[in-house]
Amino acid sequence: MAQPQIFNIQKFSIHDGDGIRTTIFFKGCPLRCKWCHNPESQRFSPELLFYSERCVGCGACKAVCPHDAINERMEPDRTKCVNCGVCVDACHYTAREMAGKFIPVREVVRIALQDTMFYEESGGGVTLSGGEVMVQDLDYLLDLLKQLKRRGIHVAIDTCGDVPFERFEKVLPYVDVFLYDLKLMDSKKHEYYIGVPNERILENLKKLDERHAAIQIRIPLIEGVNCDEENIAATLAFLKQIHPVKVNLLPYHNTGKSKYERLQQGYADEEMATPSKEWMEATRKRFEDEGYQTKIGG
Repeated sequence: MAQPQIFNIQKFSIHDGDGIRTTIFFKGCPLRCKWCHNPESQRFSPELLFYSERCVGCGACKAVCPHDAINERMEPDRTKCVNCGVCVDACHYTAREMAGKFIPVREVVRIALQDTMFYEESGGGVTLSGGEVMVQDLDYLLDLLKQLKRRGIHVAIDTCGDVPFERFEKVLPYVDVFLYDLKLMDSKKHEYYIGVPNERILENLKKLDERHAAIQIRIPLIEGVNCDEENIAATLAFLKQIHPVKVNLLPYHNTGKSKYERLQQGYADEEMATPSKEWMEATRKRFEDEGYQTKIGG
């Protein structure tokens, strides 16, 4: 398997598990959620981001591009661009950026350890996210997990769950909690909005629970997609089969829309909207009344 690509290391994160955390974002995901906030995380290889608002049209990038992949407006021609990054080095105005690079495990651990004091004071730690960390090279992932645990760092994995369960079995001894996404209960709707059916995702969640893994459920809620009564009722019925520690309800937002523009991709926001605060609060209370420790947000 190719070397894992990391596109962001976010310090002082408070939305990716308990306490103050350092979140490591890996590139590559088996899903294609229509509302994905990090479209640059979907492919496994590095990608060029173009910030048109920063470009002054100086032509320095076009002059050095070895593949003639920049048009007269200085935009990347995605049919020719191979994401080599030569134009990034030539740009004096930070209008071009590469998303994704290989970072050795020892360097990731070094960065994570810089904030140990904050983890200890807040009950935080390190969260491995994406993309999807569970599809990354297992040797790399296990090495990273073992080194973090050896140093007493609390580790969370944020996962969509759509991987062979054998991968979960490999990492189980080194993970303190799984932040497990639960998006849609109807498999056909799941495939339409997310790109894959949900049977393996649900089965893996049940298997994790059977192995007494600590689980926090994360449910993105998008008006027009999964806020209907049928889906909420089915979600609550499914959760009765497992024992999540917490449930986080995540209202939809479109703050990632600009990233699609930087990748020159379309964004399907016309069929999605943010649920009202009143509906979110009523839904939070509904989950809480069923016995789940529930909050709105990460």
